Amino acid sequence: MLEYWEVWCTIIHLMKTFEDLDAWKMGMDLVEEIYKITSQFPPEERYGLTQQMRRASTSVVANIGEGFGRYTFPDKAHKYTIARGECIEVRAFLLIAMRLGFVKDAKTAIELTNTVGRLLNGLIQSCKRRS
Repeated sequence: MLEYWEVWCTIIHLMKTFEDLDAWKMGMDLVEEIYKITSQFPPEERYGLTQQMRRASTSVVANIGEGFGRYTFPDKAHKYTIARGECIEVRAFLLIAMRLGFVKDAKTAIELTNTVGRLLNGLIQSCKRRS
């Protein structure tokens, strides 16, 4: 019987593009949710929290894509780690926005940051085991 990590490695190997990764798919859901949330922010936040949240959320998926395209597993793990940091940054911005009263319910977005973070942890661990 194959061990969990062997199955995981086989699944990763079968993926053709970063768009096949669940982390990227959920990350795109996060981007969409962030854009919906920030469209409701006050106009004076256009170049403040709105821009920071949008940039951080898009950076999550951009780093996942870049990590997928890297040749070595340490390089892949590095980019996935950056994506995880950006994901945590998005969560922090969501909590700030809630505290400031810009958004009342960010439950979906916060759940997405948790899910994407867990998926990224799996990718990072898989790459580190294969290094």
